[in-house]
Amino acid sequence: MSIRLRVNGTEHVLDVDPEMPLLWALRDVLTLTGTKYGCGQALCGACVVHIDGAAVRSCVTPVRRADGREVMTIEGLSPDGSHPLQKAWVELAVPQCGFCQAGQIMTAAALLAKKPKPTDAEIDQSLAGNLCRCGTYTRIRTAVKKAAGMPTE
Repeated sequence: MSIRLRVNGTEHVLDVDPEMPLLWALRDVLTLTGTKYGCGQALCGACVVHIDGAAVRSCVTPVRRADGREVMTIEGLSPDGSHPLQKAWVELAVPQCGFCQAGQIMTAAALLAKKPKPTDAEIDQSLAGNLCRCGTYTRIRTAVKKAAGMPTE
């Protein structure tokens, strides 16, 4: 079965098993490796991408769910790193190991698209399913607020 999807603005037709996780279609077929494999069970958030603007866990999302839809990965958020979230992440030195950060940023981008000025509680709730083993949660929240143009103190 052919799967048609638009990834980061580019049309693709993939001849893959429709049950293949979207993560593997992105990483192995399209070679977009910014999206990370963490747990494989939708528990950590490292694999978050957007389908039609909604944050989804690509490790458990069959590629068929993206058929005919718009998919955005961290590479498509801003290829040159100029998205306000990416800039805030750098300015505030959010990542340590960095493994979870693409998923954190993609989840935060979906939040800001729905709620441009989120409260601390809304940020925490939105990102609660994204695990950071380095524990940079305070810096992540501050970076989301900075990207939203809100006071960070």
